[in-house]
Amino acid sequence: MLPSSTRIGKTEFLWGQRTYVMGIVNVTPDSFSGDGLADNVESAVAQARRFQDDGADIIDVGGESTRPDAPPVTAEEELRRVIPVIEKLANTISLPISVDTCKAEVARMALEAGAALLNDVWGLKKDPALATIAAEKKVPLILMSNQRGEKHGHIIPAVAADLVRAIESALSAGISRENILVDPGVGFGKTLEQNLEIIRRLGELCSLGQPILLGTSRKSMIGLVLGLPADERIEGTAATVALGIANGADIVRVHDVKAMVRVSRMTDAIVRRKHQTRNTKP
Repeated sequence: MLPSSTRIGKTEFLWGQRTYVMGIVNVTPDSFSGDGLADNVESAVAQARRFQDDGADIIDVGGESTRPDAPPVTAEEELRRVIPVIEKLANTISLPISVDTCKAEVARMALEAGAALLNDVWGLKKDPALATIAAEKKVPLILMSNQRGEKHGHIIPAVAADLVRAIESALSAGISRENILVDPGVGFGKTLEQNLEIIRRLGELCSLGQPILLGTSRKSMIGLVLGLPADERIEGTAATVALGIANGADIVRVHDVKAMVRVSRMTDAIVRRKHQTRNTKP
C-alpha cells in the first residue's frame, strides 16, 4: 500500500493528491539534452529560481552526465560541480533540493550543503553505502532500475525484480518505507520498445507500494519515434508525462518545467479529479 506522505525537507508530499514536478538542473558540460550548465553557479541558481516560479516542487541537481557514452566523473569533480550550487540554492529557494548521484561521498556532502533528497540512478548497485547515509540522515531516497550492461527479454518483470531488490536493500539499511521512492529508469539500458512498454504498463509497478518517479523528458525514445533532436522533444515529452500520470506516476522529472506543470495539472484534473478553477482569457 502506498504511503500516505513523505517529508522532503520542509515539505510534506501527499501521494495520490496530485502530481509533483521535479525540475532538472544539470551542472555538467555534457548533458544529453543540451542543457548542461557546467560550473556556472549563477546560471544554475537562476534556472532553479525560474523553475520555482514556473511551479516546480523539487529541484534536482546533477553533476555527472548519465548519457551512455559519458566519461566517468570522480567524486572530487562531482563535488566541485554540485556543492556550490546546492549551498547557494539552499539559501535562495524555498523548494526541497535533490542531488542526483550514485556516490555515497557526494550524497553525504550534498546533504550537509542543504539537499534533502537523494536520487540514485543505479539503485544502490554502484554504492550501497548511499542507503546507510539516507538512513542516518533520515532523508528520502529515489531508487532507479538501471539495466545498462544487461539484456532482458521481458522488461516489466526485470524492472520490478530490480526495484524489489533495491527496496529490500534500503529497508535493510534502516530507511523507513515512506522514505523510499522508485523510478523504472526509462532509457538506461532499455530498447525503444521496452521504454514504450514501461510507460504503457507503468501501473503494474504500483504493486510495489512506493511512490513512482517517471523521467522521460527529452529522452532518446522520443527522438527515435518523432525523428527530432533533444531541444525539439517538448510535445513528445508532454505525451509521455500525461500517459505516465494516467498510469500511476507520482512525480515527473522534467527539463521544461512551465509546460510540464501545465500538462500535469490538466492530466490531474482528468485522472485524479483534482483541479482549481483559474482565470482565463476569452
